[in-house]
Amino acid sequence: MANIKAAKKSIRTTKHRTAANKHKKSEIKTFIKRFDNAIDMGNIEEAKELIKVIDKKLKKATHKNIIHKNAASRNVSKLTKKLNKAM
Repeated sequence: MANIKAAKKSIRTTKHRTAANKHKKSEIKTFIKRFDNAIDMGNIEEAKELIKVIDKKLKKATHKNIIHKNAASRNVSKLTKKLNKAM
């Protein structure tokens, strides 16, 4: 356990940031699951709307260094291919 005041604060802020980042990653995963379900059900219009939302959220997460930009790009590319194949 840290003894110095600044180190204690650093631990608190790290916990807070970790929780926030975990929430954002989980939210993105939820939208991806919704997208997959829409594709499986054949609901192309809903999938098109969801891919826009997913792209926006991934870019925002990339900008805030929650995920790496190549990982975000890879995910969007994979989902776009899946959407185009379903159409």
